[in-house]
Amino acid sequence: MDLLNTLVDKGLRRESPTREEALAVLATSDDDVLDVVAAAGKVRRHWFGRRVKLNYLVNLKSGLCPEDCSYCSQRLGSKAEILKYTWLKPDQASAAAAAGVSGGAKRVCLVASGRGPTDRDVDRVSDTIKAIKEQNESVEVCACLGLLSDGQAERLREAGADAYNHNLNTSESTYGDITTTHTYADRVDTVNKAHAAGLSACSGLIAGMGESDEDLVDVVFSLRELDPDSVPVNFLIPMEGTPLAKEWHLTPQRCLRILAMTRFVCPDVEVRIAGGREVHLRTMQPLALHLANSIFLGDYLTSEGQAGHADLEMIADAGFEVEGAGEVTLPEHRATARSGGCGSHEDGGGCGAHEDGGGARGCGSHAGGGVCAPAPTAAPAPAAAPASPRPAEEPRTDLVAVRRRGAGTDLAPNA
Repeated sequence: MDLLNTLVDKGLRRESPTREEALAVLATSDDDVLDVVAAAGKVRRHWFGRRVKLNYLVNLKSGLCPEDCSYCSQRLGSKAEILKYTWLKPDQASAAAAAGVSGGAKRVCLVASGRGPTDRDVDRVSDTIKAIKEQNESVEVCACLGLLSDGQAERLREAGADAYNHNLNTSESTYGDITTTHTYADRVDTVNKAHAAGLSACSGLIAGMGESDEDLVDVVFSLRELDPDSVPVNFLIPMEGTPLAKEWHLTPQRCLRILAMTRFVCPDVEVRIAGGREVHLRTMQPLALHLANSIFLGDYLTSEGQAGHADLEMIADAGFEVEGAGEVTLPEHRATARSGGCGSHEDGGGCGAHEDGGGARGCGSHAGGGVCAPAPTAAPAPAAAPASPRPAEEPRTDLVAVRRRGAGTDLAPNA
């Protein structure tokens, strides 16, 4: 397929596809999905080999959030029967993190519900970061605390944080349809604050909220322009008790196309399969490892994931290997740029849950980290074959389990 050959060539050169080409990937048929995976897999292996980075979530504070994000089980007005608890103490969070590290995770993602941290909250998280680093100084720590105020990113970095996560989630044009208590611009501002403070920025999306192909392409191109080191791709987990509980639009094949499109647009960036892979990719999860180079180990914030040992078996059986603590995740040109010019830590990542620098950001996909130019205005890609018609996805509520173990409970974590 000429389209896929063109996209592979561009990916190996760190060149952006056109919007038309990205849309054409999403429009390919289920009959062609293995060809799409094979093509994007060439780009993934060129920049990341067969390594899979493991990340581990620790939910520091669960539920009772004042924001109204429609996809979230912790939102204002949520009727989801999730765990609800206030801040974990540093020693509790450190113990939870240790479980993930012992399971093979090289990054711990500290997440707290809420609009954004108070200065006291930053102190709490700083103490937690220090406790985790004292126990295992080589572990990477990413914070995900919501919208940041001036100076907070700098304080987190001084405490030892390596990265900060805050997702764009969806396109700017449809953002107001899923959240009204803050804006898309607020999210962009927080990602830029992390960049400016020298933290490795992590920002991604949520697919499956009823968005169009154009929305998916818009948000991935916006992410490329923001230049995060890590792009987590979440697939909506339709939790009972939330406004999007009935949104079951994803198939395993569509999830693979979304991951492939993200890889083509962000060829040399850590692409992570985040929440929802077990629910929507199901038995096709191993194929997704040919597209993404990073996953979460074990459970998520409020829902349970695949057993940690099953994650490790899946990686091995698919012919991949767990990335070691001493290995650098990012390709050399990105790692060098991060550890040099902007002062960021060399290894990108983040948790995949949530500018005072001014000016355009470098996209990181050009040698020397030059400013990201608009997508080339090449001739439109050849029309892709129409997607095969298929029935609407049947709800798989049996695959959605509320987390009842790990952080905030007396039960052992899944790691």
